[in-house]
Amino acid sequence: MEEAAAQTGSGFDRFDPAFLSDPYPFYKMLYGQPPMVLQLELTTVLLARYADVVAALRDPHTFSSAPIRRISQADIFGGVPTLILTDPPVHTRLRRLVNQAFAPRRIREMEPRIRQIADDLMSKVERAGSFEAMKDLAEPLPTMVIAEMLGIPSNDYQMFKEWSEALLQVANVPPGAPPPPGFHEALEQERAYFKERYEELRRTPGNDLMSMLIQKQENDALTFDEVAGFFNLLLLAGNETTTNLIGNGLYALMRHPEQCEALRCDPSLMPGAIEEMLRWDCPVQATGRNVLSDCEFHGTRLRANTVVVVLNGAANRDPAQFPDADRFDIRRDPNDHVAFGEGIHFCLGAALARMEGSIAIGSVLSRFPRLRLDARREEPQYKKSFNVRGLISLPLSID
Repeated sequence: MEEAAAQTGSGFDRFDPAFLSDPYPFYKMLYGQPPMVLQLELTTVLLARYADVVAALRDPHTFSSAPIRRISQADIFGGVPTLILTDPPVHTRLRRLVNQAFAPRRIREMEPRIRQIADDLMSKVERAGSFEAMKDLAEPLPTMVIAEMLGIPSNDYQMFKEWSEALLQVANVPPGAPPPPGFHEALEQERAYFKERYEELRRTPGNDLMSMLIQKQENDALTFDEVAGFFNLLLLAGNETTTNLIGNGLYALMRHPEQCEALRCDPSLMPGAIEEMLRWDCPVQATGRNVLSDCEFHGTRLRANTVVVVLNGAANRDPAQFPDADRFDIRRDPNDHVAFGEGIHFCLGAALARMEGSIAIGSVLSRFPRLRLDARREEPQYKKSFNVRGLISLPLSID
Protein backbone atom coordinates (compact mmCIF):
# COMPACT_ATOMS: atom_id res chain seq x y z
CA MET A 1 0.00 0.00 0.00
CA GLU A 2 1.35 3.40 -0.94
CA GLU A 3 2.06 6.03 1.69
CA ALA A 4 0.62 9.43 0.79
CA ALA A 5 3.85 11.41 1.14
CA ALA A 6 6.01 9.08 -0.98
CA GLN A 7 5.26 10.10 -4.55
CA THR A 8 6.63 13.40 -5.84
CA GLY A 9 7.39 13.17 -9.56
CA SER A 10 4.59 13.33 -12.10
CA GLY A 11 5.24 16.15 -14.53
CA PHE A 12 1.93 17.66 -13.39
CA ASP A 13 1.74 21.45 -13.58
CA ARG A 14 -1.76 22.85 -13.29
CA PHE A 15 -0.55 26.20 -14.64
CA ASP A 16 1.07 24.75 -17.78
CA PRO A 17 -0.65 26.34 -20.82
CA ALA A 18 -0.47 23.05 -22.74
CA PHE A 19 -2.25 21.23 -19.91
CA LEU A 20 -4.89 23.94 -19.56
CA SER A 21 -5.53 23.87 -23.31
CA ASP A 22 -6.05 20.10 -23.36
CA PRO A 23 -5.87 18.20 -20.03
CA TYR A 24 -7.21 14.92 -21.38
CA PRO A 25 -3.86 13.38 -22.51
CA PHE A 26 -2.50 13.90 -19.00
CA TYR A 27 -5.53 12.24 -17.43
CA LYS A 28 -4.75 9.04 -19.36
CA MET A 29 -1.66 8.56 -17.18
CA LEU A 30 -3.79 8.40 -14.05
CA TYR A 31 -6.29 5.66 -14.86
CA GLY A 32 -4.09 2.59 -14.41
CA GLN A 33 -2.74 3.36 -10.92
CA PRO A 34 -3.92 4.19 -7.40
CA PRO A 35 -4.63 7.86 -6.59
CA MET A 36 -1.56 9.94 -7.45
CA VAL A 37 0.12 11.76 -4.56
CA LEU A 38 2.02 14.98 -5.27
CA GLN A 39 4.13 17.35 -3.22
CA LEU A 40 2.79 20.79 -4.10
CA GLU A 41 2.32 23.59 -1.58
CA LEU A 42 0.58 20.92 0.54
CA THR A 43 0.52 17.14 0.10
CA THR A 44 -2.06 16.73 -2.64
CA VAL A 45 -3.82 13.66 -4.00
CA LEU A 46 -5.29 13.50 -7.51
CA LEU A 47 -8.40 11.36 -7.97
CA ALA A 48 -9.01 10.58 -11.63
CA ARG A 49 -10.59 7.14 -11.88
CA TYR A 50 -14.36 7.22 -12.04
CA ALA A 51 -14.81 4.83 -9.10
CA ASP A 52 -12.43 6.88 -6.92
CA VAL A 53 -14.12 10.17 -7.79
CA VAL A 54 -17.63 8.88 -7.08
CA ALA A 55 -16.56 7.27 -3.80
CA ALA A 56 -14.93 10.49 -2.55
CA LEU A 57 -17.82 12.73 -3.55
CA ARG A 58 -20.27 10.44 -1.77
CA ASP A 59 -18.28 10.42 1.49
CA PRO A 60 -18.41 13.87 3.14
CA HIS A 61 -17.45 12.33 6.50
CA THR A 62 -13.97 11.54 5.14
CA PHE A 63 -13.62 14.11 2.36
CA SER A 64 -14.64 17.54 3.66
CA SER A 65 -15.70 20.49 1.50
CA ALA A 66 -14.73 23.01 4.18
CA PRO A 67 -11.33 24.58 3.43
CA ILE A 68 -8.54 23.72 5.88
CA ARG A 69 -6.84 27.03 5.15
CA ARG A 70 -7.59 30.24 3.33
CA ILE A 71 -7.74 29.09 -0.27
CA SER A 72 -8.72 30.82 -3.48
CA GLN A 73 -12.33 29.59 -3.42
CA ALA A 74 -12.84 31.08 0.03
CA ASP A 75 -11.31 34.33 -1.21
CA ILE A 76 -13.73 34.41 -4.13
CA PHE A 77 -16.71 34.19 -1.82
CA GLY A 78 -15.36 36.83 0.54
CA GLY A 79 -15.04 34.47 3.48
CA VAL A 80 -18.81 34.20 3.96
CA PRO A 81 -20.47 30.76 4.43
CA THR A 82 -21.55 29.26 1.14
CA LEU A 83 -23.13 25.98 0.14
CA ILE A 84 -20.18 24.45 -1.70
CA LEU A 85 -17.68 25.13 1.13
CA THR A 86 -19.63 23.64 4.04
CA ASP A 87 -20.26 20.18 5.48
CA PRO A 88 -23.28 18.76 7.34
CA PRO A 89 -25.06 19.87 9.42
CA VAL A 90 -24.52 23.44 8.11
CA HIS A 91 -24.69 22.30 4.49
CA THR A 92 -27.87 20.30 5.15
CA ARG A 93 -29.60 23.34 6.64
CA LEU A 94 -28.50 25.72 3.87
CA ARG A 95 -29.44 23.31 1.08
CA ARG A 96 -32.89 22.67 2.54
CA LEU A 97 -33.60 26.38 2.66
CA VAL A 98 -33.00 26.91 -1.07
CA ASN A 99 -34.19 23.59 -2.50
CA GLN A 100 -37.67 24.98 -3.18
CA ALA A 101 -36.25 27.69 -5.46
CA PHE A 102 -34.85 24.96 -7.74
CA ALA A 103 -37.78 22.55 -7.50
CA PRO A 104 -38.87 20.98 -10.82
CA ARG A 105 -42.08 23.01 -10.92
CA ARG A 106 -40.19 26.30 -10.50
CA ILE A 107 -37.73 25.34 -13.23
CA ARG A 108 -40.56 24.43 -15.64
CA GLU A 109 -42.19 27.79 -14.97
CA MET A 110 -38.99 29.51 -16.11
CA GLU A 111 -38.90 27.80 -19.51
CA PRO A 112 -40.96 30.37 -21.49
CA ARG A 113 -38.82 33.23 -20.23
CA ILE A 114 -35.57 31.39 -21.02
CA ARG A 115 -36.85 30.71 -24.55
CA GLN A 116 -37.73 34.38 -24.96
CA ILE A 117 -34.24 35.46 -23.88
CA ALA A 118 -32.63 32.96 -26.27
CA ASP A 119 -34.88 34.06 -29.15
CA ASP A 120 -34.10 37.74 -28.50
CA LEU A 121 -30.35 37.03 -28.48
CA MET A 122 -30.56 34.99 -31.68
CA SER A 123 -32.61 37.69 -33.40
CA LYS A 124 -29.81 40.16 -32.67
CA VAL A 125 -27.30 37.73 -34.17
CA GLU A 126 -29.48 37.31 -37.26
CA ARG A 127 -29.71 41.06 -37.75
CA ALA A 128 -25.98 41.53 -37.24
CA GLY A 129 -25.09 38.72 -39.65
CA SER A 130 -22.21 37.49 -37.46
CA PHE A 131 -22.06 35.18 -34.46
CA GLU A 132 -19.49 35.11 -31.67
CA ALA A 133 -21.19 32.36 -29.67
CA MET A 134 -19.66 33.16 -26.27
CA LYS A 135 -20.39 36.89 -26.19
CA ASP A 136 -23.65 36.71 -28.16
CA LEU A 137 -25.27 33.75 -26.38
CA ALA A 138 -23.31 31.57 -23.95
CA GLU A 139 -22.36 34.42 -21.64
CA PRO A 140 -25.48 36.65 -21.60
CA LEU A 141 -28.19 33.98 -21.42
CA PRO A 142 -27.23 32.26 -18.12
CA THR A 143 -26.26 35.57 -16.53
CA MET A 144 -29.60 37.16 -17.42
CA VAL A 145 -31.49 34.11 -16.15
CA ILE A 146 -29.74 34.04 -12.77
CA ALA A 147 -30.09 37.82 -12.43
CA GLU A 148 -33.82 37.59 -12.88
CA MET A 149 -33.97 34.70 -10.39
CA LEU A 150 -32.24 36.94 -7.86
CA GLY A 151 -34.66 39.78 -8.49
CA ILE A 152 -32.07 41.91 -10.25
CA PRO A 153 -32.64 43.78 -13.53
CA SER A 154 -31.39 41.60 -16.37
CA ASN A 155 -29.91 44.72 -17.98
CA ASP A 156 -27.17 44.49 -15.34
CA TYR A 157 -25.98 41.17 -16.71
CA GLN A 158 -22.87 42.59 -18.38
CA MET A 159 -21.72 44.07 -15.09
CA PHE A 160 -22.27 40.70 -13.37
CA LYS A 161 -20.30 38.92 -16.06
CA GLU A 162 -17.37 41.29 -15.63
CA TRP A 163 -17.38 40.75 -11.86
CA SER A 164 -17.64 37.00 -12.32
CA GLU A 165 -14.70 36.88 -14.72
CA ALA A 166 -12.53 39.02 -12.43
CA LEU A 167 -13.34 37.08 -9.26
CA LEU A 168 -12.88 33.62 -10.78
CA GLN A 169 -9.42 34.58 -12.05
CA VAL A 170 -8.05 34.38 -8.49
CA ALA A 171 -8.23 30.58 -8.69
CA ASN A 172 -5.72 30.64 -11.55
CA VAL A 173 -2.78 32.31 -9.80
CA PRO A 174 0.00 30.28 -8.13
CA PRO A 175 0.03 30.05 -4.30
CA GLY A 176 1.56 33.13 -2.72
CA ALA A 177 1.07 35.28 -5.82
CA PRO A 178 -1.03 38.45 -5.53
CA PRO A 179 -4.62 38.40 -6.81
CA PRO A 180 -5.01 39.26 -10.49
CA PRO A 181 -5.61 42.89 -11.54
CA GLY A 182 -9.15 44.02 -10.91
CA PHE A 183 -9.94 41.33 -8.33
CA HIS A 184 -10.30 43.61 -5.28
CA GLU A 185 -12.19 46.23 -7.26
CA ALA A 186 -14.67 43.63 -8.54
CA LEU A 187 -15.15 42.19 -5.04
CA GLU A 188 -15.84 45.64 -3.56
CA GLN A 189 -18.27 46.55 -6.35
CA GLU A 190 -20.10 43.23 -6.07
CA ARG A 191 -20.43 43.59 -2.28
CA ALA A 192 -21.69 47.16 -2.59
CA TYR A 193 -24.24 46.12 -5.19
CA PHE A 194 -25.44 43.25 -3.00
CA LYS A 195 -25.89 45.49 0.04
CA GLU A 196 -27.84 48.07 -1.98
CA ARG A 197 -30.09 45.44 -3.54
CA TYR A 198 -30.50 43.70 -0.19
CA GLU A 199 -31.89 46.87 1.38
CA GLU A 200 -34.21 47.50 -1.59
CA LEU A 201 -35.70 44.00 -1.38
CA ARG A 202 -36.11 44.23 2.39
CA ARG A 203 -38.27 47.30 1.87
CA THR A 204 -40.10 46.00 -1.20
CA PRO A 205 -39.86 42.20 -1.47
CA GLY A 206 -40.77 40.43 -4.70
CA ASN A 207 -41.37 36.87 -5.84
CA ASP A 208 -37.68 36.18 -6.40
CA LEU A 209 -34.99 34.09 -4.76
CA MET A 210 -33.28 36.99 -2.99
CA SER A 211 -36.55 38.14 -1.42
CA MET A 212 -37.15 34.57 -0.25
CA LEU A 213 -33.69 34.38 1.32
CA ILE A 214 -34.12 37.74 3.03
CA GLN A 215 -37.45 36.59 4.46
CA LYS A 216 -35.77 33.47 5.84
CA GLN A 217 -33.09 35.65 7.41
CA GLU A 218 -35.71 37.81 9.10
CA ASN A 219 -37.25 34.60 10.44
CA ASP A 220 -33.81 33.68 11.87
CA ALA A 221 -33.31 30.71 9.50
CA LEU A 222 -30.34 32.41 7.81
CA THR A 223 -27.71 34.94 8.85
CA PHE A 224 -26.89 38.03 6.80
CA ASP A 225 -23.55 36.46 5.80
CA GLU A 226 -25.32 33.31 4.61
CA VAL A 227 -27.64 35.38 2.41
CA ALA A 228 -24.54 37.11 1.01
CA GLY A 229 -22.96 33.69 0.45
CA PHE A 230 -25.91 32.51 -1.61
CA PHE A 231 -25.85 35.70 -3.67
CA ASN A 232 -22.12 35.29 -4.39
CA LEU A 233 -22.45 31.60 -5.20
CA LEU A 234 -25.36 32.06 -7.59
CA LEU A 235 -23.77 35.08 -9.23
CA LEU A 236 -20.60 33.10 -9.97
CA ALA A 237 -21.51 29.41 -10.21
CA GLY A 238 -24.98 30.18 -11.54
CA ASN A 239 -23.65 31.56 -14.79
CA GLU A 240 -20.10 30.27 -15.30
CA THR A 241 -20.86 26.55 -15.54
CA THR A 242 -23.86 26.98 -17.84
CA THR A 243 -21.88 29.38 -20.01
CA ASN A 244 -19.23 26.69 -20.38
CA LEU A 245 -21.82 24.00 -21.12
CA ILE A 246 -23.24 26.05 -24.00
CA GLY A 247 -19.85 27.07 -25.39
CA ASN A 248 -18.16 23.68 -25.01
CA GLY A 249 -21.27 21.94 -26.35
CA LEU A 250 -21.46 24.07 -29.49
CA TYR A 251 -17.74 23.63 -30.08
CA ALA A 252 -18.07 19.84 -29.74
CA LEU A 253 -20.85 19.85 -32.33
CA MET A 254 -18.77 21.95 -34.72
CA ARG A 255 -15.87 19.49 -34.36
CA HIS A 256 -18.23 16.56 -35.05
CA PRO A 257 -20.43 17.71 -37.94
CA GLU A 258 -22.10 14.32 -38.37
CA GLN A 259 -23.30 14.49 -34.75
CA CYS A 260 -24.45 18.08 -35.26
CA GLU A 261 -26.45 17.12 -38.35
CA ALA A 262 -28.06 14.18 -36.53
CA LEU A 263 -29.15 16.49 -33.72
CA ARG A 264 -30.45 19.10 -36.13
CA CYS A 265 -32.52 16.51 -37.97
CA ASP A 266 -33.85 14.91 -34.78
CA PRO A 267 -34.29 17.40 -31.89
CA SER A 268 -35.54 14.54 -29.67
CA LEU A 269 -31.84 13.63 -29.30
CA MET A 270 -31.19 16.87 -27.38
CA PRO A 271 -31.43 15.48 -23.80
CA GLY A 272 -28.84 12.80 -24.54
CA ALA A 273 -26.72 15.29 -26.47
CA ILE A 274 -26.58 17.64 -23.47
CA GLU A 275 -25.42 14.77 -21.24
CA GLU A 276 -22.67 13.88 -23.72
CA MET A 277 -21.56 17.52 -23.95
CA LEU A 278 -21.31 17.60 -20.15
CA ARG A 279 -19.30 14.38 -20.10
CA TRP A 280 -17.02 14.91 -23.09
CA ASP A 281 -15.77 18.41 -22.22
CA CYS A 282 -16.78 18.89 -18.61
CA PRO A 283 -17.49 22.53 -17.58
CA VAL A 284 -16.14 21.89 -14.05
CA GLN A 285 -12.94 19.89 -14.36
CA ALA A 286 -11.90 19.75 -10.71
CA THR A 287 -13.31 20.22 -7.23
CA GLY A 288 -11.48 20.28 -3.91
CA ARG A 289 -11.83 18.18 -0.78
CA ASN A 290 -9.80 17.81 2.42
CA VAL A 291 -9.15 14.58 4.33
CA LEU A 292 -10.57 14.80 7.86
CA SER A 293 -8.68 11.86 9.42
CA ASP A 294 -6.06 9.28 8.51
CA CYS A 295 -7.55 6.60 6.28
CA GLU A 296 -6.87 4.06 3.53
CA PHE A 297 -8.53 4.86 0.21
CA HIS A 298 -8.44 2.55 -2.80
CA GLY A 299 -4.81 1.52 -2.36
CA THR A 300 -3.36 4.73 -0.92
CA ARG A 301 -2.90 5.82 2.70
CA LEU A 302 -4.18 9.34 3.22
CA ARG A 303 -3.24 11.46 6.22
CA ALA A 304 -5.51 14.03 7.80
CA ASN A 305 -5.37 17.48 6.15
CA THR A 306 -4.27 16.06 2.81
CA VAL A 307 -5.70 18.15 -0.03
CA VAL A 308 -7.70 16.04 -2.48
CA VAL A 309 -8.24 17.23 -6.06
CA VAL A 310 -11.28 15.43 -7.45
CA LEU A 311 -10.90 15.41 -11.24
CA ASN A 312 -14.46 15.28 -12.54
CA GLY A 313 -13.20 15.91 -16.06
CA ALA A 314 -10.86 12.90 -15.86
CA ALA A 315 -13.55 10.62 -14.40
CA ASN A 316 -15.80 11.47 -17.34
CA ARG A 317 -13.16 10.09 -19.76
CA ASP A 318 -12.30 6.98 -17.72
CA PRO A 319 -12.37 4.04 -20.19
CA ALA A 320 -13.29 1.67 -17.34
CA GLN A 321 -16.64 3.47 -17.08
CA PHE A 322 -17.21 4.81 -20.60
CA PRO A 323 -16.44 2.55 -23.59
CA ASP A 324 -14.52 4.45 -26.28
CA ALA A 325 -14.41 7.33 -23.81
CA ASP A 326 -12.74 9.85 -26.13
CA ARG A 327 -15.47 9.48 -28.75
CA PHE A 328 -18.17 12.18 -28.76
CA ASP A 329 -21.48 10.36 -29.18
CA ILE A 330 -24.79 12.13 -28.55
CA ARG A 331 -26.54 8.74 -28.46
CA ARG A 332 -24.30 7.37 -25.68
CA ASP A 333 -26.33 5.28 -23.24
CA PRO A 334 -25.82 4.83 -20.34
CA ASN A 335 -24.03 8.07 -19.54
CA ASP A 336 -23.58 8.36 -15.79
CA HIS A 337 -21.13 11.27 -15.87
CA VAL A 338 -20.11 13.33 -12.85
CA ALA A 339 -20.20 16.77 -14.46
CA PHE A 340 -22.64 17.93 -11.77
CA GLY A 341 -20.86 16.11 -8.96
CA GLU A 342 -22.25 13.38 -6.74
CA GLY A 343 -23.66 12.97 -3.26
CA ILE A 344 -24.81 15.82 -1.03
CA HIS A 345 -23.07 18.44 -3.18
CA PHE A 346 -24.73 17.39 -6.44
CA CYS A 347 -25.29 20.64 -8.32
CA LEU A 348 -28.40 22.41 -7.07
CA GLY A 349 -28.96 24.02 -10.47
CA ALA A 350 -28.41 20.94 -12.64
CA ALA A 351 -31.96 20.89 -14.02
CA LEU A 352 -31.80 24.61 -14.80
CA ALA A 353 -28.42 24.26 -16.54
CA ARG A 354 -29.73 21.37 -18.65
CA MET A 355 -32.78 23.41 -19.66
CA GLU A 356 -30.74 26.49 -20.54
CA GLY A 357 -28.25 24.41 -22.53
CA SER A 358 -31.00 22.62 -24.45
CA ILE A 359 -32.87 25.82 -25.26
CA ALA A 360 -29.74 27.76 -26.25
CA ILE A 361 -28.21 25.10 -28.48
CA GLY A 362 -31.60 24.12 -29.94
CA SER A 363 -32.25 27.75 -30.82
CA VAL A 364 -28.91 28.04 -32.61
CA LEU A 365 -29.37 24.86 -34.64
CA SER A 366 -32.90 25.73 -35.71
CA ARG A 367 -32.01 29.29 -36.74
CA PHE A 368 -28.76 28.56 -38.57
CA PRO A 369 -28.81 25.28 -40.54
CA ARG A 370 -25.41 26.01 -42.14
CA LEU A 371 -23.64 26.72 -38.86
CA ARG A 372 -19.89 26.01 -38.79
CA LEU A 373 -16.63 27.28 -37.36
CA ASP A 374 -15.55 30.57 -38.89
CA ALA A 375 -12.35 29.70 -40.74
CA ARG A 376 -11.52 33.38 -41.23
CA ARG A 377 -10.93 33.93 -37.53
CA GLU A 378 -8.60 32.48 -34.90
CA GLU A 379 -9.13 28.99 -33.52
CA PRO A 380 -11.26 28.98 -30.34
CA GLN A 381 -9.13 29.33 -27.20
CA TYR A 382 -9.84 27.98 -23.73
CA LYS A 383 -9.61 30.07 -20.57
CA LYS A 384 -6.44 29.51 -18.55
CA SER A 385 -8.19 27.79 -15.68
CA PHE A 386 -7.60 24.48 -13.94
CA ASN A 387 -10.94 24.19 -12.13
CA VAL A 388 -13.33 25.19 -14.88
CA ARG A 389 -13.08 24.61 -18.61
CA GLY A 390 -14.61 27.09 -20.97
CA LEU A 391 -13.89 29.04 -24.11
CA ILE A 392 -12.80 32.67 -24.34
CA SER A 393 -14.40 33.02 -27.75
CA LEU A 394 -16.18 30.86 -30.32
CA PRO A 395 -16.57 32.57 -33.73
CA LEU A 396 -19.11 30.76 -35.91
CA SER A 397 -20.24 31.28 -39.48
CA ILE A 398 -24.03 31.46 -39.94
CA ASP A 399 -24.35 32.34 -43.64
